[in-house]
Amino acid sequence: MEEATPANQPHTQIEIKPQSEEAPPPISPSLGNNHPESINQPEGRFPFFKSRYRQRSSDTWLISIFVILHLLAFITTMLFNYFSLGSALFQPLSENPLLGPSASTLEKVGALQRADLAQNHRTWRLFVCPWLHAGVIHFAINISCIIFVGIHLERDYGPLRIGIIYLLSAFFGSLVCSLFVRNSPVVTSSDALFGLLGAMLSGIIRNWKVYTNKCAALAVVFIVFAINFLLGLLPYIDNFANIGAFMSGFLLGFVFLFTPQIRQLSKNKAGLFEYSVKSSINLKQKLKLDRPILRSVSLLLFIILLVGCLEAVFRGIDINHYCGWCTFIDCIPSKRWNCNDRTNACEIMTSNSDLTLTCLRNGNFR
Repeated sequence: MEEATPANQPHTQIEIKPQSEEAPPPISPSLGNNHPESINQPEGRFPFFKSRYRQRSSDTWLISIFVILHLLAFITTMLFNYFSLGSALFQPLSENPLLGPSASTLEKVGALQRADLAQNHRTWRLFVCPWLHAGVIHFAINISCIIFVGIHLERDYGPLRIGIIYLLSAFFGSLVCSLFVRNSPVVTSSDALFGLLGAMLSGIIRNWKVYTNKCAALAVVFIVFAINFLLGLLPYIDNFANIGAFMSGFLLGFVFLFTPQIRQLSKNKAGLFEYSVKSSINLKQKLKLDRPILRSVSLLLFIILLVGCLEAVFRGIDINHYCGWCTFIDCIPSKRWNCNDRTNACEIMTSNSDLTLTCLRNGNFR
């Protein structure tokens, strides 16, 4: 019997061809057209105001904290006004056209006055004043604008950079205010908003080639600036603090606002301002394009202004002695309110059958 050799045995030959090893496509942070996460977004469009992002509540925790602090400070001011005067919660519009507390209440809770800084050296007011509001109208407009501007900036650049700009602009605005403040108490809670506006403007300029709809972006900055600047022409709101904070935010924006955070877009939604990028490579090149000279010059100018204002405040310099028309930038005189340096109005407090009149100029009462 002849043995079957391996060559004679039936066999099946299966040829397995190895797959060609191909490198996986690079995952770009800008989500190119081949990336699976780019399916839900329009090609090459990235909104500046993230109305069509998949947003998380944790993205805006810092601005939320600032808003809560402003709210607590305003409630405390109004309650102090009510219990100290024993009258209505709000003062008459002739005394406070912003529907808020009295001038003496603002002075007691931490508003800035010339005498408090020059004579009594109460420098703690520089840190408290940026959280105070002059009335309900001031609070509603200022907080609404802070939420609108601050949330979008925080989502674009993160809470750390926006927090630094917010706090430094608020402090710098208080320093500028102390150089122009007179004997009437003023608050500077709007200066942080103007710092954010200045930072937004410098962010648009810094990333000019990345954005589309630049006219719409600049229009929003101008409208918010104009509304709050006109509001600062009323008593108890200092416009010099707003101007100083805007300059501070503008310089700090060139220092901190680079490489905005790009995230996944939601489907079928449009943002107000958008990026227009031809490819992911172009986006990375544009966002990583650093300008160290611009950053260094902006930081140096901010430090010079900060040190100069600190030196002027410690020396007790009053710029009103050298600029007579500067008062009209801060308050426009009207028959409905008083812009005088020395307030001659009286507060009225009623208790049972007693009527108490308190002179706001010197605190005398009867």
